[in-house]
Amino acid sequence: MRDKLFQIIVIAISSLLIIRLFNLQIINNNSSQILERASIQKVYDFPERGYIYDRNKKLIVYNEPYYDLMIIPKDIEISDSMSISKELNITSRDFLTRLNKAKTYSPVKPSILISGITKNEYANIQEKLWKFSGLFIQKKSKRKYNFKTASNLFGYISEVNTYEIDNNPYYRAGEMIGRQGLEKSYENILRGKKGVKYFQKDKFNRIIGRYNNGNYDSLLIPAKNIEVTLDIDLQVYGDSLMKNKFGSIIAIEPNSGEILALVNSPGYDPSLLVGRDRSYNYNNLNLDSIGKPLFERGLQGQYPPGSTFKIINALIGLQENVIQEETLFRCNGGHFYAKNAFMKCHTNEETYTDLNNAIYTSCNTYFAKTYKEIIENYETSSIGLDKWKDYVTSFGFGNFLGYDHPIGKRGFIPNSDYYNRWYNNSWRASTTISNSIGQGEVLTTPIQLANFAAIIANKGWYIPPHFVKNIDNDSIDKNYKNIKETLISEKHFDPIIKGMIDVVEKGTAQNSKIKGITFAGKTGTAENFIKINGQRKQLTDHSIFIGFAPAEDPKIAICVFIENGYWGTRWAAPISSLIAEKYLKRNVERKWLEKYILNGNLTEEYMKPYLYENFTINE
Repeated sequence: MRDKLFQIIVIAISSLLIIRLFNLQIINNNSSQILERASIQKVYDFPERGYIYDRNKKLIVYNEPYYDLMIIPKDIEISDSMSISKELNITSRDFLTRLNKAKTYSPVKPSILISGITKNEYANIQEKLWKFSGLFIQKKSKRKYNFKTASNLFGYISEVNTYEIDNNPYYRAGEMIGRQGLEKSYENILRGKKGVKYFQKDKFNRIIGRYNNGNYDSLLIPAKNIEVTLDIDLQVYGDSLMKNKFGSIIAIEPNSGEILALVNSPGYDPSLLVGRDRSYNYNNLNLDSIGKPLFERGLQGQYPPGSTFKIINALIGLQENVIQEETLFRCNGGHFYAKNAFMKCHTNEETYTDLNNAIYTSCNTYFAKTYKEIIENYETSSIGLDKWKDYVTSFGFGNFLGYDHPIGKRGFIPNSDYYNRWYNNSWRASTTISNSIGQGEVLTTPIQLANFAAIIANKGWYIPPHFVKNIDNDSIDKNYKNIKETLISEKHFDPIIKGMIDVVEKGTAQNSKIKGITFAGKTGTAENFIKINGQRKQLTDHSIFIGFAPAEDPKIAICVFIENGYWGTRWAAPISSLIAEKYLKRNVERKWLEKYILNGNLTEEYMKPYLYENFTINE
C-alpha cells in the first residue's frame, strides 16, 4: 500500500513538473515575457533625429550628442548612495529622491537618473561607473539650431509624459518626442525607429554576454531628413522687419502652396527649449502676457480682415452678376445703410465710383452696396447670406486649410442661423452690413489672408498651404499636390487684379512700389477693441496688407498683419513690399524704406492697456 502511495505521489509530482515545463517552454514561451526578466538587461540604440533643411538646402536644425545616466534601482546598493552622490556631484538627498522615483516606475527596468550630460561630464562619469552596478550610460542627441527664428513653426522635443507612454507602446520613460510644430507633425519620420540589444546577467548582476546570441536584437531604422518650404534668408529678414512690432508675416508661393516665410513677432530663440533649463525657459515664455511669444499669431490669431475683405465681396458680386466692372455707385462721403446709421467713407465729396476706383481708393460705400445687392439677390436674407457664405468658405475662410502644422484656428464666417439666434429671425442685409468691409462678425487668420492673396494671383484656385517640401526617400502628403477651386469663375479675377495693381500705383499703397516689379495688393485697417475692467475700449487699429508679385506671373503672395499698427499703408504695406523685393531680387534697393521699417517701434502701443489704473483685461 505504501509503495502504491509513493508511486502515486511520484507520478503526481512528475506530472506537475511536466505540465510546468510544457507551460514555460511551449505555452508561455513568449519572447516579450522572457525579455522582461530581471536577468536580462535591455539597451536601446536610438537613431539620430532627422535634420531639417530649407528649400535651398541650408541646414536649419541638426543634432548634438548628449548622454543620459541610467539607473536600475534593484541593482543599486543603498550603502553606496553616499559614494555615488559624491562621484556624480549631487546631494545624497537628491540621489535618493531620484532613486525612489525610478523605483516607482520599475525596480528592474532602467530609468533616467541624470539627463542631458555633456561630453565633458560624460568623460568624468565614465571613469567612475565601474565602481557601481546598476548604472550605465545611454547616448542620445539634442536639437541644435543654426538660426534663431521660426521657433513655433519647428516646435521642440521633450520627454514623453505618462499619458503618451500609456497610449503608445513605442515609447518608454525618459525618451523624447516631438512637441508642437513640425517636430510633432512629422514625429514618426524625424525620430526613425530605435533598435534594442539584450544582454544576459549572472546572479551577481554582471553582464556576461548577449542574450541568446543576439537573436532577439533589432537594428535601428535611421530617421529621415526633411526639406521645409521656407526660404530661411527671407524668414530671417522678416524677423528683422518685425522688431518692436507684434504681428505676423506669411509668404506663399502661389502655384505650389509652399510657405516661404512664417514670421511670428515677438519670437524667441528655439535653443531656449533645449536641455535641462527647458522647463524653466518655457515657463518664462508662457508667463509673458504682453508679447505672448508662444502664441503663433499667423496660425492662431483671429482678427477682422478689414478692407482686404472688400475684394471677396467684389468677386462674389461679379459672379452673382449684381455688379459689373463698369457699375457705378454714388458715394456721399459714406453710406446710410439704415435710419441714422451711417458708414463713413474716405472722402467727404460726392462721387460716382466704379469697381476699379473702389478698389484702389478702398471705398466703403461701393462694397457696402455690393454686399447688399448680393444678399438681397435671393428670396430672403437668410438664403442670400448662406449663399454668400458658400462663396467665402470656398476660399478657405472659416477653416484650417489643411496645412501640416498641429495648431491653428478656423476663424469665423457667420451664417443665417447665427443671425437668427441674435436677432430672433428679424434682420436684413443692412443688419450685417459690416461684413462688407471686413468688420462685423467676420474673423480670419493671417494664413487665410495669405492664401486669399495666392488665390487671387492664381485666378481662382489654390493648393493647400504647407511647410514641408521634400522628405528623404519618401513623398509628402498627396493633398499638397491637389488643386482646390473656388466658386468664382476665372474671368472675374482680371478686373480685381487690375484694381489691386492700381492700389500700389495710384491708390492707398503708393509707398510700396517696387522698381521694375508690378506689385498688386490691398490695404486693410481693422478696428481693435478690448475689454478692460468689463468695459469695451478701442485701441489703435490693426494694419493689414495682402498682395502678390510680379502681378503678371506671381511668384510670391503675402499677408502682413501688424497689431495696433494704425492703418494698412503705415506699416503692413511697406513691409510686404520689402519682403517681395527681398525674395524676387535677393536684395533690397530701397534702403530709405528699409531703414524706416527697421527703426519702427510700436512698443508704446502695446503698453496702452496696462496704463489703465487697476486694469484687468477680459479675454
